[in-house]
Amino acid sequence: MPIKRPEFIKSPYFMDEPGNWHLKTGAPEDLKKEFERYMESIEVIPVEPGNVSGIHISYPYDQTD
Repeated sequence: MPIKRPEFIKSPYFMDEPGNWHLKTGAPEDLKKEFERYMESIEVIPVEPGNVSGIHISYPYDQTD
């Protein structure tokens, strides 16, 4: 099932810097609210050793035989 792209992405106020999405100063209030709702809804994947895109990868030294 396709995921709908948020409308704020098309806005000239949206800055899609890698790892630093934000809105420029002066963005309309409705755009700010949509952006905040979207950012709160996404899952942040912790960056940990052995974690690739949220999937834990077992290392040989983590296994107990």
